[in-house]
Amino acid sequence: MHPNRKEAIMEGMMLHCGGEAMTRQELDLIPVPEKTETYTPISHFELANRITTVSQDMLSDYVLVGESYGIARKGNQLFAVLKFQGESKEMAMSVAFRNSYDKSMSFGLAFGAQVFVCDNLALTGDIVVMRKHSKTIMDTLDDTIIANIFRAKQAYQKILFDSDKLKRRSLEDKQAFGLMGLLFGLDLVSPRQITKLKQEWLSPTHEEFQSRNAWSFLNATTDALKSTAPLDIMERNAKAYQVINDVVDAEFRVLP
Repeated sequence: MHPNRKEAIMEGMMLHCGGEAMTRQELDLIPVPEKTETYTPISHFELANRITTVSQDMLSDYVLVGESYGIARKGNQLFAVLKFQGESKEMAMSVAFRNSYDKSMSFGLAFGAQVFVCDNLALTGDIVVMRKHSKTIMDTLDDTIIANIFRAKQAYQKILFDSDKLKRRSLEDKQAFGLMGLLFGLDLVSPRQITKLKQEWLSPTHEEFQSRNAWSFLNATTDALKSTAPLDIMERNAKAYQVINDVVDAEFRVLP
């Protein structure tokens, strides 16, 4: 394993307080807890292998160009992102999943896109699958993965469509600050993250997000959300994406 670090950076997120970025093979070194009458653990390593294999089989017209794994709580929590190259040169299709050994969070599977230039992760709000580690989870795991990988392409196409729409929505600073307040009020960004969000909006790290539009704001938001704990990051990414998309649809004018 990598040496312990206060902050480990992986695609789409940062793990704080002892988090580690890992390879898939290193996941196999983490002991799997014993099964009980009410709890059935899923091996991080086995889960990563299954999802990767099924994704590659079912997404035959996409190429796996990246896989990233991070653990927290001494290996008890896993967050992972698979990145597939499709038709877009700007964004990859992403398959994100999480798992735990300490009952701190359910197994989760979500789909969306990653921006190549910064690895910001956008997850669609309506495609997040959660399953408790019940005694029947292994019986339905493969079906759950297969059924939802079919939906990955739809999620990816939706974000490609939305990105074009968001780029055509102009956004003034006052409107951006209002959106920041909304995200903060909905507990989707923390006090520390809203400072990062404001900084990234006013002085974008990447030239691609210099334009004052809703797409740049979304990427500032997903960049700020990278510091979210694995327990919450998938939901917050998905909800923030949905909130921004809904508000833009309702309020902001379309550029000519």
